[in-house]
Amino acid sequence: MSRYAELQDVRISGFMVLCFLALAQFLLHLWTNGNYGMFRDEFYYIACSDHLDWGYVDHPPLSIALLSLSRALFGDSVRAVRLLPALAGVLSIFLAGLMARELGGGRFAQITAGLCVMLVPSYLVITGFFSMNAFDLLFWSLVFYLLLRIINTENQKLWLLVGLLLGLGLLNKISVLILGFCLFVALILTPQRKYLLGKHIWIGSAVAFLLFFPHVLWQVAHDWPTLEFINNAKQYKIAEFSPLQFFAAQILSLNPFYSPIWLAGLIWLLAGKEGRRYRLFAFIYITALIVFMLQKSKTYYLVFAYPVLLAAGARVIESLVCRFRWRWIKPVPVAYILIGGLLLLPFGVPVLPVDTFMAYQSFTGINAPADEKSFKSAILPQYFGDRFGWEEMARRVASVYRKLPPAEQANCVILAANYGEAGAIDLLQQILTLDHIDTKRLFA
Repeated sequence: MSRYAELQDVRISGFMVLCFLALAQFLLHLWTNGNYGMFRDEFYYIACSDHLDWGYVDHPPLSIALLSLSRALFGDSVRAVRLLPALAGVLSIFLAGLMARELGGGRFAQITAGLCVMLVPSYLVITGFFSMNAFDLLFWSLVFYLLLRIINTENQKLWLLVGLLLGLGLLNKISVLILGFCLFVALILTPQRKYLLGKHIWIGSAVAFLLFFPHVLWQVAHDWPTLEFINNAKQYKIAEFSPLQFFAAQILSLNPFYSPIWLAGLIWLLAGKEGRRYRLFAFIYITALIVFMLQKSKTYYLVFAYPVLLAAGARVIESLVCRFRWRWIKPVPVAYILIGGLLLLPFGVPVLPVDTFMAYQSFTGINAPADEKSFKSAILPQYFGDRFGWEEMARRVASVYRKLPPAEQANCVILAANYGEAGAIDLLQQILTLDHIDTKRLFA
């Protein structure tokens, strides 16, 4: 067999395993998505999707436009609403494998990187319900992959695609501005600063700005509501973390078992003989870490920077494994990743009944970081705790509404305490007047 044929065989085999990992995560989401019901934010996003615009108080329009399309095609059930985030998770697994390959990794590194991204608890949470965060993970991963391609191929035309992705990413979530800033800083600090002298990177930047510009106009027209929201959130909503607590939250969110992997990847990118070529990504991560700490952001905002570190760590593992001649060595890191991932799997997806999960949480002593002040003393992590009570609330509201005289029903206004309650009532308003409130079609 020729060398070319061997390489093709390795690529095909690695691709097939990545397909299996992606399918496994997708099926896991389909199996568990209906277990705990809708998350509070999903009701709000669904309400937004009934009023399409170029912006909203706390987020840009892209994710809402995607949700509107998804609802038109698949309906409003929990599994239907969460289909696109699950697909974003699938693509992120493939991109992790591709990044490992661009970093010089073979089949083993590609599979290891895909397996890590598949089982990281925070990625399972993010891709397990609808929000802009699932697409944020995808955009960061796509940008990282294209940056690797630019470094390896010197094809500067790819900057146009980077600009396109950054523009779309900004239309999804404004925090992509931080990715752009960190990329600029990393370029200044590395030999890749040479790209700043070319025209393609600036054309790509213009593409990103033009895509984002309609949302900027919306912000101007509405007196910059998102800035006010961010300031209020920092003051009243987001919990404060010290730098040490923020970093500890990263270790927990990424799974403590995987810390040696991404830390090894970070060190390899900074100091490795072969990794220093890609030092750009280490500086992106370090800059993002500093910025998010200084901004007092939610701890999960940084998790989108880790896929490339995990891919680099997988590359390190492969190089270490290849130094041994014993075949039994290879399954050891795979078993380590699998066991570590399965131990924390209940913290990523609702595979356990609530009582069982609470007992398991108590047994492990692990508590997910409480990014909001109101959840500091909560028993369940917020991403699980805010999935309960909506059906009961809807039934109580419907019961009171039905008792009103017809004249009062026509002018009735329902006052809610937060956007979750308001969104749930908004979604259920079409069935509030029925004698039998059938919410199973929405919560299953």
